[in-house]
Amino acid sequence: MSDPHAEPAGQPPVRPDTPCVAVCSTTFDEVCRGCGRTVVEVAHWVSMTPEQKEVVWQRILAQGYPRRNT
Repeated sequence: MSDPHAEPAGQPPVRPDTPCVAVCSTTFDEVCRGCGRTVVEVAHWVSMTPEQKEVVWQRILAQGYPRRNT
């Protein structure tokens, strides 16, 4: 029996529309303390392609983001 939540082969994982967790802070640098995106990535998120978003998702997940309480 196959997993109904499994991704089709060769397809990126299904992700939320945005990594935003409403913990927005770039006090010390250009990286949001909540989602891990840069200020530029946040500003351009809505116009990014799915492939560009996936690159960002891979990086922020590898860095331990998104974080709800930091």
